[in-house]
Amino acid sequence: MTALRPERESGAAYGESFTDPPGDTGDQGTSYGQQPYEASGVLGDWYDSASASYDMSAGDLGAGDLSASASYGTGLDEPYVPPPDEETVALRVPEPPTHGAAGESIAAASVSDASSASSATGGTTGGRAARRKAAKRRHGRHGGAPEPQTSSESAEDGRPLSRLEARRQARARKPGAAVVASRAIGEVFITTGVLMLLFVTYQLWWTNVRAHAQADKAASSLQDDWANGKRNPGVFQPGQGFALLHIPKLDVVVPIAEGVSNKGVLDRGMVGHYGEGALKTAMPDAKTGNFGLAGHRNTHGEPFRYINRLKAGDAIVVETQDKYYVYKMASMLPVTSPSNTSVLDPVPPGSGFTEPGRYITLTTCTPEFTSKYRLIVWGKMVEERPRSKGKPDALVS
Repeated sequence: MTALRPERESGAAYGESFTDPPGDTGDQGTSYGQQPYEASGVLGDWYDSASASYDMSAGDLGAGDLSASASYGTGLDEPYVPPPDEETVALRVPEPPTHGAAGESIAAASVSDASSASSATGGTTGGRAARRKAAKRRHGRHGGAPEPQTSSESAEDGRPLSRLEARRQARARKPGAAVVASRAIGEVFITTGVLMLLFVTYQLWWTNVRAHAQADKAASSLQDDWANGKRNPGVFQPGQGFALLHIPKLDVVVPIAEGVSNKGVLDRGMVGHYGEGALKTAMPDAKTGNFGLAGHRNTHGEPFRYINRLKAGDAIVVETQDKYYVYKMASMLPVTSPSNTSVLDPVPPGSGFTEPGRYITLTTCTPEFTSKYRLIVWGKMVEERPRSKGKPDALVS
C-alpha cells in the first residue's frame, strides 16, 4: 500500500522542532498535523500494539525551544532511526492535539523492530518498488500462485532461470554430434547383427529344411518310377535322379542326380555325379572305373556332413532300378586342394589302389562351414546284387 503522507503547513520540515525569538508575533512554523487512523496491511498489527505519549513541559519551552520526545508502550529505549528508503517514509503515528503548542512529536519505530515485524508477518521492508518486486517473486506478475520449479528450471541459488539461461540449459541437454554419431553407428551395428543372425538362421536351418523336403520328394518320385517301370538305366539329363546312395553307419539315404551344379543338384539336398566334361566318371554298372560323387558337408541338406567318421570296411551302397552295388570304405584323404582332380582318376593316386577296378569316390568341403579344401573318401566294390534277390546285408543289419 502507498504510505500516507501528512500535508505540510507553513513550510515546516518533517520531523523537526522550531525555535522562534521570544515575543515574535510573526508566522511561526507549525508541525505536521496528522490525524489518527487505523493502520492496516502488513505493518498494521505492529502499529496497533504501539502507544505514544507525549510530554511537553513549560520549563523546556522557557528558552523558546520546542523539544519532542517519543516513548512507546513496548518499552524500547532505542533512539529513532529514519528508514533508509527515501521514496516512501514509514507510516507515522499522529500526534494528539496539544492545545496550541508550537512543537510536535513524531512517533516512529526502530528499524530493527520494523524488520522483525515485517519478517513475522511475511511483509517486505523498503519502498514501493521493492515491495512490487517481492510480490512478483512470491505470486507472479498478476498475483497468481507461483509455478513449481524443477531442479532443471532453477539456478544453483534457487532463483528461477531467465529465458537465456533456460535456453542455454536446453542446448546443453541436447546430445552433441559425437553422441548422435555414436547412436547412429550403434544402430547400424545392431541392424547388421540382426541381419547376420537372420542370414545364419537361413543358412544353417532353413536351407536344410527345404533341401531335405526336396530330396525326400525326389527319392519318393524315383522309387515310384522304378515301381511303375518308367526309369531305365542309360544316359541321364543334368539334374535328373537315377539312383539312391545309402551310408548305413551315418543313417544317410539320399538321391543321386546327374551333374554337380549347386542350383540344379547339390543345393536341393541331393548328391551329384561327376558325369560331364573333363570330370566325367564311370557309372556303377561299368566293368571298371571310378564312380565319383559330390555333396554338401554343411547346409542344403548336408548329406556328407559326417563322412569323415567312416572307417575302413564301412558299407557304402548305391541302389539303382535293377541292382544294389555294395562298396567297402578303403581309404581317406583328409585335406586336399579343390583343383586336385586326380582323385577322380580310374586309379586314384593316394587311394591305395594299384590297378583298375570298380571304385567309388566321395568328395566334400573341409573344414566345416568353409570351401577352402576338399575331403576325399574312397571305396571298393565288393558286391553287385540284383534287386530281385532282396536287399544286401549292409542294408538289412
